[in-house]
Amino acid sequence: MADTVFYEVSDGLATITLNRPEAMNAMNTETKVAFREAARAAAADESVRAVLLTAAGDRAFCVGQDLKEHVGGLLAARESGAGEGVMSTVQEHYNPIVRALTGAAKPVVAAVNGVAAGAGLGFALAADYRIVADTAAFNTSFAGVALTADSGISWTLPRVVGPSRAADLLLFPRSVTAQEAYELGIANRIVPSAELAAEAVKVARALAEGPTLAYAAIKESLAFGVTHSLDETLEKEDELQARAGESEDHLIAVQAFVNKEKPKYLGR
Repeated sequence: MADTVFYEVSDGLATITLNRPEAMNAMNTETKVAFREAARAAAADESVRAVLLTAAGDRAFCVGQDLKEHVGGLLAARESGAGEGVMSTVQEHYNPIVRALTGAAKPVVAAVNGVAAGAGLGFALAADYRIVADTAAFNTSFAGVALTADSGISWTLPRVVGPSRAADLLLFPRSVTAQEAYELGIANRIVPSAELAAEAVKVARALAEGPTLAYAAIKESLAFGVTHSLDETLEKEDELQARAGESEDHLIAVQAFVNKEKPKYLGR
């Protein structure tokens, strides 16, 4: 991986760290490519049981597109007349990153240490669980630079805060505090900034040691349920529950419960 993104796997936990703190972890091309490959690697690696998405520094989680690099591309495209493809980063980078995070058959935890804006907010929303520093803030940002939503926000944000609030946040971009983010459902947990790193690792490791097959099924059922009817969702639940019930993890869990022991899951 590039120096702008660190990727590490330890004891079943993959940690992806955005590492451009001097630029508030903005997404230049190098960072986007490295982040995409790290997200894909974590999703595909069967030894990875959970993913932790973090960011270096204490100012920002990620402020989205690096606008300094972006404006150079816009001006160059205008001069050359090759306007097509200037926004190809959505298809080439942002979409694959969000697909990898949301489609991973394992829980993804985002530790939001500071500002999460634009695509940075999209990446946080693509996680299954968000632990947020009390100093963090969120902003959709897109309309502020005359753009529409990307990085999956059109799909994730309304499901988290509701369509009406999503429209408000997108049409009138503003800074949302950690406390308001918790009240809206964007943040699952708020912790003091100094405790964020340790708490995020604690939560992610607990998930990595848990029934990962069940977690994968929960992710799949939640994604299915928001776009299908009740009857279709009931059928999906039946299918997923049958699969989970046949797993070794389920038998291990039941036996541990009966014996009053802590289960040791195998992920199969």
